[in-house]
Amino acid sequence: MKNVTAILFLGLSFIFSSCSKDKSGDNNAVNAETKLNVAYGADPKQTIDIYLPANRDTTSTKVLVMVHGGGWSGGDKADFNAYVDTIKRRLPGYAIFNINYRLANPTTFANGFPTQENDVKLAFDFINSNRNNYLISSKWVALGASAGGHLAMLQSYKQSSPKIKAVVNFFGPSDMVAMYNFPASPLAPPNSIALLLQGTPSTNPALYQSSSPLNFITNNSPATISFQGFQDPLIRPDQQDALHAGLNAVFVKNSLVTYVSEGHGWVGTNLVDSFNKMQAFLNTIFS
Repeated sequence: MKNVTAILFLGLSFIFSSCSKDKSGDNNAVNAETKLNVAYGADPKQTIDIYLPANRDTTSTKVLVMVHGGGWSGGDKADFNAYVDTIKRRLPGYAIFNINYRLANPTTFANGFPTQENDVKLAFDFINSNRNNYLISSKWVALGASAGGHLAMLQSYKQSSPKIKAVVNFFGPSDMVAMYNFPASPLAPPNSIALLLQGTPSTNPALYQSSSPLNFITNNSPATISFQGFQDPLIRPDQQDALHAGLNAVFVKNSLVTYVSEGHGWVGTNLVDSFNKMQAFLNTIFS
């Protein structure tokens, strides 16, 4: 009888021990989190929307940082809000960071370039410094549209930390001298570039040079996929041609996707195609 009692006691102890461990595991589970308007600087524009997936960790959780467009003087991170859920479905398990930055004011000349570039760097550094808090890995992707594509490329090609593994560039300019000298249409006058860069390529060549992603391509540059419409009235398609010729010259993995009938942004079937190709490209990077 004593032996039977002992066996029952041991069996019950094992059951309760197992239950205790299961509950402990549940308590340690990492839940999905959304943090809106997190400050990375003192200015009201220096904020980030953060979408952290469940069960994330510092080894495998990939990072997507999004940079909005708007001609460096307009736009907002809210412009990407409609696509966050789509990206979550297509890139499950990614932590998504959607950043704002200070905008240039062409009337008062406040926040001229490189204010926007510096803010993007500050945001990336802030996210990187909180990697352990957010439970994210070192597998980073930078995505930007238009001016945001330009800023995402500058961050990715110029900065060594955090190391960006891939760039998703939606019609971002790569050569600011060409933006000034060869405008796509009257909707993109050279004067707007001169106001942003505080002069012309002749009067301020250093800033034009330092603000052109094309000039910072090396064989260590991140893999890059670009999307461009042939009818774009703001960004000429040859901006992407020059970019990808530079990437090819140093054997950096890249892909250029063009749409003959599209302008500066698109919807519908071609947008779905863009997301399909982005997803497939990133899957090859992190396979």
